[in-house]
Amino acid sequence: MSTILLKNASVIASSDDKKTVYRNGSVLIKDSLIEEVGDTGGYADEIIDCRGKVVIPGLVNTHHHMYQTLTRNFPEVQNAKLFDWLKFLYNVWKHIDEEAVDVSTRVGVGELLLTGCTTTSDHLYVFPDDGLIDVEIEAAREMGIRFHPTRGSMSLGRSSGGLPPDSVVQDDEKILEESERIIDKYHDPGRLSMCRIVLAPCSPFSVTERIMVESQQLARRKKVYLHTHLAETIDEEQFCIDQKKMRPLEYMQKVGWVGKDVWFAHCVHLNEEEIGVLADTGSGVAHCPTSNLRLGSGIAPVRKMLDVGVNVSLAVDGSASNDSSDMLAELRMALLCARYKSGVGSMTAQDVLEMATRGGAKVLGREDIGMIARGMAADVAVFDMNRIDYAGAQSDYIGALVFSGACHIADTVIVNGAVRVRNSMLVGEDSGGLISRANRISDNLRKKAGLESF
Repeated sequence: MSTILLKNASVIASSDDKKTVYRNGSVLIKDSLIEEVGDTGGYADEIIDCRGKVVIPGLVNTHHHMYQTLTRNFPEVQNAKLFDWLKFLYNVWKHIDEEAVDVSTRVGVGELLLTGCTTTSDHLYVFPDDGLIDVEIEAAREMGIRFHPTRGSMSLGRSSGGLPPDSVVQDDEKILEESERIIDKYHDPGRLSMCRIVLAPCSPFSVTERIMVESQQLARRKKVYLHTHLAETIDEEQFCIDQKKMRPLEYMQKVGWVGKDVWFAHCVHLNEEEIGVLADTGSGVAHCPTSNLRLGSGIAPVRKMLDVGVNVSLAVDGSASNDSSDMLAELRMALLCARYKSGVGSMTAQDVLEMATRGGAKVLGREDIGMIARGMAADVAVFDMNRIDYAGAQSDYIGALVFSGACHIADTVIVNGAVRVRNSMLVGEDSGGLISRANRISDNLRKKAGLESF
């Protein structure tokens, strides 16, 4: 049995039902579980001094596209809206291969870990090669993050009236066959699972109705969750009205895509009745504020959702529309967006921390993460407040994480009882070599797409 003691933390934010905050407390970890919180001590294999530091539950990211870390900040689409952005980048993404997926996953996971994230989903839906999701799962396993890979799909290429080139879409039979294969191979439904598979057709306008229906039927037969983009832009809304004769959420209801085992990314353009449907059915939302602003898509009505009981989580979205995987920064952006949309009193630092921890756990259907409490998974992030960017913010350490800070890199991050970030550095990963590989592959993708090299 291995033990870690996080000793004498200035503040521990538990994120439990009572929002308990411990001062000058400690966290004892045994193997993969939290053993004690508060006034605890004694022998441990490793003792980490947390004086002047704040300890929070590991953050939970519920929507990402890690392959996009290789195509962020492309000048050609810095000022494009969603559909134009997609059309351009699909011609780059069609060239991704196993090396690109391996490197981009490591970059994305590395950024998330460094910014306090211990559990993440990822939505891979571009498949010029069949085995790419296997590569992604293996890379995430080696990096040590708790992972919910969502097996995406697209079946409507340009020849069928869709946006992507035909080379990155698959036919319905292949999608369903591969979806079942990876569930059977990788899905672990158990407590403290490090890998749970999700089925995730890309969007209502990128797959056939058959895929929407049969994906949810397969998911429910195999007892896995469902995920897709929804109500992200006005263009999407109009597309659904034109093609399906109904609004996006109405179409989701038609094909059986609502329930506690479903969560949607974005949900920017929903009316009050539709928000009520999400609440009544227990369907979850991944709020992606930075991406929504970056693409000019709008601001999701998060306060309205929370007020009627919708399960709302936070997410960084893809690194070509954020253009970062900075999970702690997403908390600040969520707070600012809510205050702009709904007023200064509509969102607090504690609210966004809740969305990024227990909110994410609820959306992913997990009862073992999102809190610092006895018996919960040993997933924690430690931030050092003895920095110039936190000077003068000591009156409220939790608020300081959201309102202050020029750098969002954690001091220590522990996932499932293993230290994955130590002294603000990734453990077991050659960051310099990873950066070089990522830049080389990114440049090669530009060349293959006929774009100007770096």
